[in-house]
Amino acid sequence: MADIIISIVANRVAAIIEDEIRYQVNLVRGVEEELLDLSEKLNTIKTVLEDAEKRGVKDESVKNWLKKLEDTAYDVDGILDEWNYALLKHKMAGDAALASAEQKVCCSHTPSSCLCFNKVVARRDTAKKIQNVKAKLDEILREKDDFNFVMHLPSIDHMPKSGRVQTTSSIELEKVIGEDIERNKNDIQRKLMLNGDSQILSIVGMGGIGKSTLAQLVFNDIQTQVMEDGFELRIWICVSDPFDVAAIARGIVESVGIETIPPNTNQLELVLQKLRDCISDKKFLLVLDDVWTQDYNKWEPLKINLKYGAPGSKILVTTRNERVAKMMGTFDDDIYRPQELSDEECWSLMRRIFLSGRSEEECRDFEDVGKKIAKKCKGLPLAANVLGSLLQFKTNLEEWENILESEIWQLKEAELELFPHLLLSYNELSPALKRCFSYCAVYPKDSKINVESMIEQWMALGYLGSVTGNTVELTGRDHFNNLAMRCLFQDFEKSGELGEHVEWCKMHDIVHDFAQFLMKKNERAEMRKRCCQVCDPFLVSQVKGNRSLSWDKRTPRDLCDCLTSVRVFRSNEVLHRPPPQGMKKLIQLRWLDLSHGILSQEDLKSLCKLYFLQTLLLADCWLEEITAEIENLVHLRHLDLSDNKRLKELPESMCSLPELQILNIEGCKDLYRLPEEIHRLQNLQHLLIKVIPASYCFPEGVGQLRGIRTLKLDWFHGGSVYNNKLGLLKNLNRLTGSLKLNIHFTSMSDLEELVADAGEAELRNKIHIHTLHFHFEDDMDESERSSSSAAAASPLWLEVIEALEPYHKLNLLKIWGYKGSRLPHWMSSPLNLVKQIYLFGFNEVRSLPPMGKLPFLEVLYLKRMKELKVVGREFLGIESSSSSSTSGHVVAFPQLKRLEFYNCHEWEEWEDITAEDEESADVSVMPCLTRLCINWCEALKKLPHRLLRKASSLRFLNHYQSSELVKRYSDKEGSAWRSLSQYNPKLRISSLV
Repeated sequence: MADIIISIVANRVAAIIEDEIRYQVNLVRGVEEELLDLSEKLNTIKTVLEDAEKRGVKDESVKNWLKKLEDTAYDVDGILDEWNYALLKHKMAGDAALASAEQKVCCSHTPSSCLCFNKVVARRDTAKKIQNVKAKLDEILREKDDFNFVMHLPSIDHMPKSGRVQTTSSIELEKVIGEDIERNKNDIQRKLMLNGDSQILSIVGMGGIGKSTLAQLVFNDIQTQVMEDGFELRIWICVSDPFDVAAIARGIVESVGIETIPPNTNQLELVLQKLRDCISDKKFLLVLDDVWTQDYNKWEPLKINLKYGAPGSKILVTTRNERVAKMMGTFDDDIYRPQELSDEECWSLMRRIFLSGRSEEECRDFEDVGKKIAKKCKGLPLAANVLGSLLQFKTNLEEWENILESEIWQLKEAELELFPHLLLSYNELSPALKRCFSYCAVYPKDSKINVESMIEQWMALGYLGSVTGNTVELTGRDHFNNLAMRCLFQDFEKSGELGEHVEWCKMHDIVHDFAQFLMKKNERAEMRKRCCQVCDPFLVSQVKGNRSLSWDKRTPRDLCDCLTSVRVFRSNEVLHRPPPQGMKKLIQLRWLDLSHGILSQEDLKSLCKLYFLQTLLLADCWLEEITAEIENLVHLRHLDLSDNKRLKELPESMCSLPELQILNIEGCKDLYRLPEEIHRLQNLQHLLIKVIPASYCFPEGVGQLRGIRTLKLDWFHGGSVYNNKLGLLKNLNRLTGSLKLNIHFTSMSDLEELVADAGEAELRNKIHIHTLHFHFEDDMDESERSSSSAAAASPLWLEVIEALEPYHKLNLLKIWGYKGSRLPHWMSSPLNLVKQIYLFGFNEVRSLPPMGKLPFLEVLYLKRMKELKVVGREFLGIESSSSSSTSGHVVAFPQLKRLEFYNCHEWEEWEDITAEDEESADVSVMPCLTRLCINWCEALKKLPHRLLRKASSLRFLNHYQSSELVKRYSDKEGSAWRSLSQYNPKLRISSLV
């Protein structure tokens, strides 16, 4: 796994030389030659890494050589970090001096000459460090020759034993158990027998979950059935890797046995011709077991020729990678994912295996311990088989208890029989993905893993390459998706309005055991090499093995020098205690979490000397102020200060952090302002504030943060009362998710100013906002609330709401307290694709616009409309029947599922459609409506029967505290009730909430 680190370092060395030219920073004499020589050595080593990585899984001497190489690569990386830090500070100082020179023309020297990068001692120190690592690389290169690595191509002689064996259709039914597998088998068989359905079905899951077993059950059960329309040919092919089209086609031909292919014939066209001949016009079932390739170009020739089979022919694929299934053309509904067994099912399977030759009484003696061992399987059938076979040869209870007390990764049987199946998936990963996967062993078993945090840690360890900006997060997310698609993560929890973002996940315990198995072999090697006599050897090996350290109760109070290579310092517990002494020694730290600890100002100043930090998490650390020295953390990308309730302000120096992307100050309830120069944080993308006082005033600079994607607020308080202009949002067009605007005014003049300000916000350009809330707060005095003033204000209200027009693809809109008499035109425009609308307290609105024209509206909720007396036909947005017949089929509210009216106390009439409209097939009204609620609408006497009879999907009608309707519809024998129910017998009418 040194491959990714070596590649990164080699690229960085080349970049250093480019930077020297770009920024005109002269290296010490000879350093350029040293760097070029270093680059050449690294590139030489890269040519053998593919072979070395594969051999290193089993060969301990190769593993040690790779570890030494990796340590040296990290040393080089640290040196380059020091150089880049000095270079960045030089550039920042130059920029500052240039700005100062523009203001003070009196300076007679150029900024570059004033601030020349002339720290010769520091540069000579860098040169000396480069020479030292070069000497280490020379030794590594000499040792390389002893291993006879193959350059570029993998060495077949030294490939690790991965457990890939040829599967067949044969199955041992005694080792098959579980309700889920029987259910999936029946469902797959049903789909296979449907001629009209899709051709390709897939079974997807992690190694050992039972994919091949399920396919074998389906294959054999269909084979033994007698059916009129059964399969004429049934073929089982174990594909594995590589995906050889000629070999697969030859296997199909030989399985059918009609055509023959001359020996040693490798001509693909001839083999495919024989394939076409033997399946032509025959209905076949083909099982392609254990498919790995994601390359459509390899699959396409086989797919084309398999279409020569008769209609109804089917292909059943098993694979560990969901992308393989989709590449081959499987629809989502045709992908089957075998579920884990219950603990009881695992025990039953194990019992069947070791029961052979033993009496029932003898088995009962082992039952209690056996059931506990079964829990180690975590539902994996392969693990149950492996442990069952292991227990078969353990004759006394003490041996069983030893297995119970051992971790699975410590069992030799697991290493020989279980892990090779997972090693198949592992070997298919790129070096970077292997690194990312094995690192997950640092998380406690069965823990929830925050995906963003994990990606940040991968970045801190150098696993995501030397990419910059947003690219690194995209690379990390892509790595996670790749691992998830291979079923190496599970139990996903998604966030976002549409549930599109995986926020949390877990690893299956057996997969976690395998990651531990990979990591512990490294750690054991490190423990043998341990030289420190003070520190816990396990702690040292953890740091040396994965450059990660957990802060918990076992962490020493004083950190030793042997831990200085750590890059990720993780907090696993809520400790509420000061951090360890000697944190400033951890100069290589990139990711630091001290949340829920207690930090003094001195502690914080020490942390500000960890110049290479990228992530600093200090949530709930009892901080009262942030030292100005935080500006030294020039590589900081993520700063979490949340829940520091005593924190009152942020230093202006924080605005000097050029790479800061995430600033979290949620729960800092005493924080009364943001830095005035926040506009300098041009890379800031996520500003998380959540709850803020209504008096909070945003600096004008917030409006210049064009890269902001998340502005997490309970409410953005706008209006003259708060001195926050809505126009502040004008340039924030990358905002995503939800936006809540609290708009407050106290006078007519405020309302007049708000018209222009609302337009300045340009909400229609916020194309990534899918949830929008408006809350209007009117604190005008009684004189301005008079009827004449209200009449004068109404046009202004309409202008404000028109100016606040959102992006037309909004998902959800909520508005409180609007006091205009009319609703804006965009709220009923057919171009508006909004799905949910909630309107509260629209006390001046007398009529509803033609909202039936909204093509995707699913939910409409109306509450407290004081002046609403009539809901007219125009609400449906349809013309008269005579005109509709000439304009084609008309649908009012085509997608509406829920319509709810609450507290419309003066509402008297809901105008019905005409008899002609009811009879017309060209007019549809609310065809998807399932729920209608009319609560606390005391004056409404009658429902629009013809309209509701058109709403054929209506299942629930509730009319609580609507006295006139209660009289009319509560009696189930009444004519009003019968009039509705005879058209829709499934309709349920209720007067209960």
